[in-house]
Amino acid sequence: MQMKKLLLAVLSFIVFLFPLSAQEQKKQSGKEPLFGKAMASYPIVSNELSGACFYLVGGHGGPDPGAIGTYNGHKLHEDEYAYDIVLRLGRELLMRGAKVHFIIQDKKDGIRNGSVLKNSKRETCMGKEIPLDQVARLKQRSLKIDELYRKDKSVYKRAVFVHIDSRSQGKQTDVYFYHAPGSKQGKRLADRMKNTLATKYKKHQPGRGFKGTVSERNLYVLRNTQPAGVYLELGNIRNSRDQQRLVLENNRQALAKWLAEGIVADYKVGKK
Repeated sequence: MQMKKLLLAVLSFIVFLFPLSAQEQKKQSGKEPLFGKAMASYPIVSNELSGACFYLVGGHGGPDPGAIGTYNGHKLHEDEYAYDIVLRLGRELLMRGAKVHFIIQDKKDGIRNGSVLKNSKRETCMGKEIPLDQVARLKQRSLKIDELYRKDKSVYKRAVFVHIDSRSQGKQTDVYFYHAPGSKQGKRLADRMKNTLATKYKKHQPGRGFKGTVSERNLYVLRNTQPAGVYLELGNIRNSRDQQRLVLENNRQALAKWLAEGIVADYKVGKK
């Protein structure tokens, strides 16, 4: 016990003589106002994504709410839930030492814990008004990604587009992953994210199974952006069981965390 106390005293004296610099202290935490006051500060828990840069895009936004579902008499808008999950995913990536660009932003809505997320039209493309016209909207965010891509010197750069599908109410789906035709890096990332989710579902919901898929899809944002990208459909916003993946805050957080772990798995091989 005396030896332990002596050791602690020596360590305290060393810290007193050689305190952490402001730069070293800053590396242990970060701040992102988009997360909201309660969540703006975050700890940097590892450097496993150091050297990685991500362009995260919540689907739709501004004048376009995307898919709409009904839950306990309330309207669920795709853009609100996609954005919340994008913020959570971005926070998980930042905590692991990555650089993150949030392409679609809402300066008021941070990470929210409620089940029914209030709908708004405040979202912007990094401060620029989002056009209603679909092609103009997709072109705007694609150009912003490429602008940032050209400036970033990171060794590993990936775009992630988060959406929520709309199908008949009786159609339950798992998370679908799409990559651009012929994109080996996009496919590898999608595969690792899908495999991570399958593993997590097997652990936390044994017997449920996971039927998410990875496939090519000739989508505008995948075809017209320079970084390898993955486009996610998180479920059917009209299906009552899929809605639980969205309206429960713990499920949104788990989904973001698992997707981040899939990204880490890809980065470990992708940066080589």
